[in-house]
Amino acid sequence: MKAHDGMYIGGQWRPAAGPDTIAVVNPADEQVIAHVPAGTAEDVDVAVRAAREAFPAWAATPPAERAARIAALRDVLVARKDEIAETVTAELGAPLALSQTVHAGVPVLVAGSYAELAASYSFEEKIGNSTVLLEPVGVVGAITPWNYPLHQVVAKVAPALAAGCTVVLKPAEDTPLTAQLFAEAAHEAGLPAGVFNLVTGLGPVAGQALAAHEGVDLVSFTGSTAVGRQIGATAGAAVKRVALELGGKSANVILPSADLAKAVSVGIANVMSNSGQTCSAWTRMLVHKDQYDEAVALATAAVAKYVPGERVGPLVNAKQQERVRGYIEKGVAEGARLVAGGPDAPLEMGYYVSPTVFADVTEDMTIAQEEIFGPVVSVLKYEDEEDALRIANGTVYGLAGAVWAGDETEAVAFARRMDTGQVDINGGRFNPLAPFGGYKQSGVGRELGPHGLSEYLQTKSLQF
Repeated sequence: MKAHDGMYIGGQWRPAAGPDTIAVVNPADEQVIAHVPAGTAEDVDVAVRAAREAFPAWAATPPAERAARIAALRDVLVARKDEIAETVTAELGAPLALSQTVHAGVPVLVAGSYAELAASYSFEEKIGNSTVLLEPVGVVGAITPWNYPLHQVVAKVAPALAAGCTVVLKPAEDTPLTAQLFAEAAHEAGLPAGVFNLVTGLGPVAGQALAAHEGVDLVSFTGSTAVGRQIGATAGAAVKRVALELGGKSANVILPSADLAKAVSVGIANVMSNSGQTCSAWTRMLVHKDQYDEAVALATAAVAKYVPGERVGPLVNAKQQERVRGYIEKGVAEGARLVAGGPDAPLEMGYYVSPTVFADVTEDMTIAQEEIFGPVVSVLKYEDEEDALRIANGTVYGLAGAVWAGDETEAVAFARRMDTGQVDINGGRFNPLAPFGGYKQSGVGRELGPHGLSEYLQTKSLQF
């Protein structure tokens, strides 16, 4: 795979400060496909200084012009969609069809939405005798994960640019090639030098340096709750803003009046997509006791269609594979009934895990409480609607979820009582303008749409 041996800083590719590199491994065949620089605090400092220098002019650029540059960026992403999909498949392991539709397709929708928002958003308003101004917060340090390597970049960079901020991006070390493609696209789209900067590197080195840098005004991070706590503490010590999109353990609540077969089938598909490496995946399926055996049978049949190496890709690396297999072993040890899959690797080559379904899962089990981040579904039984609500809300997370019912009003009434940031009703479609983010330990702030744009703005009032 094509890889740059430098950092994209100040509108050009420049050598890294140090000699160390990171090997990029294809998780499907375990072969090294490229090397990228392992950035240091010195690289981060140069990038932040470039972003600071570019900030005044970009912040003063009329919103319509910022919108035009974001639209140009979207158009480049469209033109290079095949290359993007192939790169994501090579470094993440996602099946090519998923890379084409989701990994390359969704970022185009999101970038387009921010091109429109930048042009139409009201950056000031009158309140009584005051004029309230919404101004860019400054330099943004964006730290993105590997599971959706382009979408997570666009979901941070596009609203930051729309707001008038400049950005330093530190992508996940497992999927840096997609981030390098994005930097090429930003350059081709004509973003002014220093408005967008890229530093590849390890989280504890480059990521920590970016979060702690005094020249960064806001840190936007997506990843684990544990790392999010560290970043929040680092940013808090400097009294800088954070936006944190963290872990999830989302409930898929199937009420008795629902179309059970459809709810189970879509629920299984939701978790199997991206090999279960989705923070919002509905990994807990809650079914009424009278329908439980039927639901388990339906789930077992549904998951059999997801064949490793075909419809389900590998996990991102060996560490993640062992982590997920460890959770499956713990589920068995704690008394859950394995009805599909298991801890054994299904293929000799690649970081694959068998699509797995557990029955007889109780809410206190580890697999019902902790984020597994793999193709594992736990089916839990509830007595009545209040019991279902208690179980759904009974984790430290609150990122997403789903409710199924024969009557939409019934489903909405239940969803209103869920402690979670986003709920799909009867399989509701993805909306790139809807705010996404969590309650409780699933994070702080929102991404996507106007709510995502507001994260990168600060408020000033003028009294007359």
